[in-house]
Amino acid sequence: MSDDSGPAPAESEPPAESGSAPAGTAAAGGGGGGLTRRALLVGVGAAGGAGAMFAAMGALGLAPESQERDFVPPQRSDFSLTGRGAAKVVVLGGSIAGLTCAYELGKAGYDCTVLEASDRVGGRTITLRAGDRLDELGGETQTAAFEEGTYFNAGAGRIAQWMVTLDYCRELGVPIETFVNNNASAYVYTRGMAAPVRARTARADLYGYVAELLAKASDTRALDRRLTAEDRERLAEFLRRFGDLGPDLTYRGSTRRGFETYPGVGEGVPLGAPPSLRAVLAAGTGRAVTIDFGYDQAMPMFQPVGGMDAIAGALADAVGRDRIRTGTRVTGIKNLPDGVEVTHQGGTLRADYCIATLPPHLLARLPHNLGAQVTAALRTPVPVAAGKIGLEYRRRWWETDDRIYGGVTETDLDITHIWYPSHGYHSRTGLVVGYYNTAENAELYGRLSHRDRRTRALTQGKKIHGEKYRTELRSSVSIAWQRRPHIEGGWVTWPSHEGGFALLQRPAGRVYFAGDWLTHLVAWQAGAMESARRAVTELHRRVLQATS
Repeated sequence: MSDDSGPAPAESEPPAESGSAPAGTAAAGGGGGGLTRRALLVGVGAAGGAGAMFAAMGALGLAPESQERDFVPPQRSDFSLTGRGAAKVVVLGGSIAGLTCAYELGKAGYDCTVLEASDRVGGRTITLRAGDRLDELGGETQTAAFEEGTYFNAGAGRIAQWMVTLDYCRELGVPIETFVNNNASAYVYTRGMAAPVRARTARADLYGYVAELLAKASDTRALDRRLTAEDRERLAEFLRRFGDLGPDLTYRGSTRRGFETYPGVGEGVPLGAPPSLRAVLAAGTGRAVTIDFGYDQAMPMFQPVGGMDAIAGALADAVGRDRIRTGTRVTGIKNLPDGVEVTHQGGTLRADYCIATLPPHLLARLPHNLGAQVTAALRTPVPVAAGKIGLEYRRRWWETDDRIYGGVTETDLDITHIWYPSHGYHSRTGLVVGYYNTAENAELYGRLSHRDRRTRALTQGKKIHGEKYRTELRSSVSIAWQRRPHIEGGWVTWPSHEGGFALLQRPAGRVYFAGDWLTHLVAWQAGAMESARRAVTELHRRVLQATS
């Protein structure tokens, strides 16, 4: 547990009482002894803060010139299996769930082997760089032609600060940086609008008009059944601030909407009057104010430095690359009286236990003897289509021309979102996620050729950013997750968390199941990790009971 209250005072200098004398007076009990250096520093710190106190320490020759040793972050895990196990475990899938299982079991003494069908680990955590190849069902292939240093998170892309994913980043030494999920300077564009508007503008107008309606309803005593006179007064004060209303409780716009010319030497030129309430509602700008309302999308969010695959890479290194067999497609699972038998393209592997982390719709196709109920449960969740395109540009026009540094533009077009990079600021080139769509829109783009996906994405993006969105393009790569071999979907949805969902929380003989699809955090790395922890905990408890 961290403690940000600061270091404890030295024993030879007891902390001052809450009623200690202010700076400039003698220390309590000091008689006429004058002002001590410590009392001076306490007074300076109280008046000017830590920075002023440190500067004063430097002037008195008390501040250290440098750290005596490099800072070493804490490494201890917040999760560990108690006791040591000695069983052999085969893990199906080198996804985040599979790697987490092998990592945690390995720390507890288990002999783990990971079988992964593709040529890389990480599952849906894919980061593409120059020269990387991306295959799709049907034989279509793309090769990333990015410049050195450019990367595209084609799958997982962000982490909420409460997620266990950050604990693993800390434990494994994966550096993180802020992912800008909500940017007031990004745009909102819907088919009901004549032109895109900044998110701050859309938010100011919507908040303003909603506040006006509620304030006037309260002022006319329309809410008297719910509010006392004191409640109305407090509500009115809040709404004036919330919507930036005038004294008459009317919204007429304000500098919250933004500026044509921002203040500098001059006072600036604010944007003009807002459109009518009817126009704001017709434009559907509500999508501008809800992106970070959810518990999983609120700022600040984070990403690993250099690409999301840093997490999978660190897990794989910790597991041991020699324990991971890539390019090894599983072809069958069999429970035995004293273990499990897994067949794969290269032969057969026997172990004491198995943890299956493959997508459920793919597991359901494998020959096995786990029972009809297990097969039915695995067939229950429905795969969801999802797609992304990475657009690499010759210059970072979103920063230089549009003054956008990270964040997301929201739209009701079939591209759904445009993501601007939250790293590499002021670099020469950069990559924008030109669409991140799901369901029907992802199915639409997935049916197109790679060239046609790019053409359609550029045509839609031009409506927001103009011709430069097309002419400044250097290269692109798109992914349709429903067409990815060994995955065939962005994630899955369950009709309910009863029945099959509950059944697969338990082992089928010596076969356990894990994955984000067995949690309430579907589509998040954190879900995969939480499920892995549950599975290895249950397996470990079983092993210890069997050997006790």
